[in-house]
Amino acid sequence: MSKKKTTLPLHSEIAVDMTWDLSAIYDDQKKWEEDFKKLDGLLSAAAAFKGRLGESASVLAEAFKTSDELERIGEKVYVYAHLLSDQDTSISAHRALVDRASSKFAEISGELSWFEPELTALPDKELKKYVDAPELKLYKRTLEEIIRDKAHTLSDKEERLMGMASDVFSASGKTFSTFNNADLKFPKVKDEDGTKVELTHGNYINFLESADRGVRKKAFTAMYDTYYKFRNTLASTLQGNVKLHTFSAKIRKYPSALEASLFSDNVPVEVYDNLITAVRGNLPALFKYFKVRARAMKLKKIDMYDLHNPLVPECKQSISWKQACKWVREALKPLGEDYCSKLDKAFEQRWIDVHECKGKRSGAYSSGCYDSYPYVLLNYTNTLSDVFTLAHELGHSMHSYYSNEAQDYHNADYRIFVAEVASTTNELLLHHYLMNKCTDKNFRLYLLNHHADQFRGTIYRQTMFAEFEKIIHQKAEQGIPLTADELSQSYFKLNNDYHGNIVKPDQRIEMEWARIPHFYYNFYVYKYATGLSAAAELSKNILSGDPGKLDAYLGFLKAGDTKDVLDIMKNAGVDLSTPEPVNVALEEFARTVEQLDNEL
Repeated sequence: MSKKKTTLPLHSEIAVDMTWDLSAIYDDQKKWEEDFKKLDGLLSAAAAFKGRLGESASVLAEAFKTSDELERIGEKVYVYAHLLSDQDTSISAHRALVDRASSKFAEISGELSWFEPELTALPDKELKKYVDAPELKLYKRTLEEIIRDKAHTLSDKEERLMGMASDVFSASGKTFSTFNNADLKFPKVKDEDGTKVELTHGNYINFLESADRGVRKKAFTAMYDTYYKFRNTLASTLQGNVKLHTFSAKIRKYPSALEASLFSDNVPVEVYDNLITAVRGNLPALFKYFKVRARAMKLKKIDMYDLHNPLVPECKQSISWKQACKWVREALKPLGEDYCSKLDKAFEQRWIDVHECKGKRSGAYSSGCYDSYPYVLLNYTNTLSDVFTLAHELGHSMHSYYSNEAQDYHNADYRIFVAEVASTTNELLLHHYLMNKCTDKNFRLYLLNHHADQFRGTIYRQTMFAEFEKIIHQKAEQGIPLTADELSQSYFKLNNDYHGNIVKPDQRIEMEWARIPHFYYNFYVYKYATGLSAAAELSKNILSGDPGKLDAYLGFLKAGDTKDVLDIMKNAGVDLSTPEPVNVALEEFARTVEQLDNEL
């Protein structure tokens, strides 16, 4: 019998067909260098339009075109560098490419910072003429947004300073990312077989899914005791990032950092607040779920490390990569032949980097640019959760593929607000497929448990995160220092609010704020919750078999940034300007909990 492997392989040791093909972007690093060098010439060409934007519509159109060409090549350069670095963050030469690309973007941002101020300085009458000019048809939406943004645009010199400082401003986030992914090491923990295995970001969830409560607790303890050792450093990096958001909002004359973050999507603050209100109003269903979980586990009280293990542990499956791919392909067939033919390219063209390996960035994501595949980074460990992650990330990638195919470069990049809709729609379609396919009672209960956990983790948990972000930004705006104690106390109190009396948490959970990378993304997490709420309705529309509803959904995938996000979602069939989609989604959660309660 072969000895159980307890250390991670190097990326170079992974089978080629299990890795992404970055040569599709650059098959030779010299070509990366050639494109990198092109950026200076393109920057000079774009900068030559300074002082000329008011000459005519045709001159402005040429300025936009030149700027887009610069940005397009710059994105390609950056995407290649960050993907190469993420596959092994310990390789300093690859990190250096990312740093060079980031610095160049900061330089470009600084040198072209005059562009928007020069446009906004034009008389309103002139700007309105530009909006209606045939030569500027492709840029009409951009011009309308510039007019809307006029009140928050700084002077030419101020914008140049802000642009030049963008690389410096990102230091806190970069420091956290490097520390969290490359330098932070966790101790070894005994698994269910008694084998000591090094705890990692990638396998932590496997420990929490263990049927052995002792294993779960040891992994939980090891994780948070490690973060606790660096609590002051991590408080400093998070505080630095929050200060960046509050500083930027203040000088741009927004009432708050939250309003500044929502402005670009034209999303009212009420949408954010309505989400928190709706979720808090539906907490009783969540508390019932915790009671069901405690009863199934034969415990009076459960802890935070008791929220991930399957309630039907004997159904825990090890799902091969081949099986995962088959399930996802079959589950997404309701999206039509065209969608599935495009989906096959993800596997045929090697968009996906599959397995966890030494130094690889933790978690999962979809990333690419207009001139690359929409790549997927995974850390696949053969769990059902990983299968859903595959469906999720492919949802992002297919959204990008459709948008890039349908739109010109200038309007192809859809907003983050809608990014989580396609991904979670795929997850719900996978759940529906597996529930219909599987007849085994225990596996169906396992799926119901997973479905409930998806809503708990994506709507309830992400809304809790969103409320925490709002709280710490408000504290910063009030001048309250975000010390490790302040962050931990605020987080622990909020965690208790969202988990009720049936969950008696280990005090260590107060350190969870220290390991959440999304707290560095500037009010990103609420979009997970609104995304799943929209997906719950859209997946039902797709499964209805109504061709019109499917066309509306595919229209959403193709829309890019051609309209405001709330309008795009209305056209797809969901009105996110009201709390109704959230309430409807949480009604589905409540029904799932009821079904679990009856069948367990």
